[in-house]
Formats: sequence, structure tokens, C-alpha cells
Amino acid sequence: MELLKKKILEEGIALDKDILKVDSFLNHQVDVKFIMDISMEFYNYFKTKKIDKIVTIESSGIAPAFATAYRFGVPLVILKKQHSSILNQDLYETKVHSFTKNTDYMLTASKKFLNEGENVLFIDDFLANGEAVLGANRLFKEAKCNLSGVGIVIEKSFQPGREKLESIGIDIYSLARISKLDKGVIEFK
Repeated sequence: MELLKKKILEEGIALDKDILKVDSFLNHQVDVKFIMDISMEFYNYFKTKKIDKIVTIESSGIAPAFATAYRFGVPLVILKKQHSSILNQDLYETKVHSFTKNTDYMLTASKKFLNEGENVLFIDDFLANGEAVLGANRLFKEAKCNLSGVGIVIEKSFQPGREKLESIGIDIYSLARISKLDKGVIEFK
């Protein structure tokens, strides 16, 4: 998506070889019109698939996932990264390692929102090592849901996420694929 690449070059800040800040339009301050444009890209790519729900992980994926759910006219399910005092029972859960934060967290979903036979589309802001998607997919398998595809706003193609996901047959659509990051350097694939 050329508009996204332009926005990344104009507003994104490459802090080092692993970190790209896009907090001015994607995950701190949200450019709502731009997010709606992003959702249309996801809709156009995945519209031939039967989608029953859009799923994301809190919190940075919520804006593009919400807009995509709106386009499809389906509910949005937000997977939680921490236990809630009101969501203690009837949960699907799995451990996920965050390379960005170098920590593990428990990814959870209420059993009442992921149902057997549903077709889910997973939307997230970044793809790097693929651990978040793999964790979400473990929950989908436990719930007997079908992962119809993965929509990613920004992919760090120099990290192994895509390769891991494609090796198990996951359809990935990334709007911008970055081939190189370094302090002040952003290159696209």
C-alpha cells in the first residue's frame, strides 16, 4: 500500500534495527481516516473468504481490527494479554513470548466469543517473529475455529514471522513490508 509506505517514511521513526515508532498515526495517536483506508485494503484482499469474526490482540491492533470488522459487518474479538478479575473461568489461554518486550504473557480469550466452526480473520499492527499470531492460532485451534487469514499493517520482513506462518499454511497479507531498519533508515521490500 503506497499510501502507508509514504506515511511511514514521513511520520515513522526508526530507532534501531528492530524498533519502528508509528505512534503518530497507528498505535498511540490514531489517524482514523487513514485506518479506514487500511481496513478497505484488508477488506478487498479477504472479501472472497467467509469471515465470521475479526480477532486481534490488545492493544495496538485494535484500531485496524475495529475498522476491518466494521467493513465486514462482523464482531471484533480482542484477545487479552493479562488475566482479568472478571474473566477467570471458561477461558482459552496460551503463553506467548514477546521479543519486543522480552517477556512472556498469557494470551486469553473467553470461550463464549470463539465458537466451533467460525471463520476468523486475525488483524494486527506488526508482524516480526510471528509469536503473537502463533499464540492466537493455538487459541483458535483449541476453540475449533478456522483461521481464514492474517492481515498485518507493517511487516518486518527481515525477521522470521512470515516464514514461520507460511510454513504452516497461513495466508498473510501485509500492507507494508520493511526489508531493513536502522537508526534513521527505513527500506521497503
